[in-house]
Amino acid sequence: MLKKITEIILNATDNTDLHIDENTVLLTDLGLDSFALIDLVSEVEDEFDISIPDKRIKELITIADIIRLIESLQ
Repeated sequence: MLKKITEIILNATDNTDLHIDENTVLLTDLGLDSFALIDLVSEVEDEFDISIPDKRIKELITIADIIRLIESLQ
């Protein structure tokens, strides 16, 4: 799952120099703003065929948070 999320992020940011692991912080380490985070969530929803409630997006701080949320929704 980490590999797929990494692919989504790299495609969304067009930055292949990013080091991404489960501890990567979305806003500071990746430089995402709130709009980019929403786009990332949309891509994750499409890729994993899930629906992430808007109120849960604010819980997404790290890549590990995304993974846990995906696992809880599948």
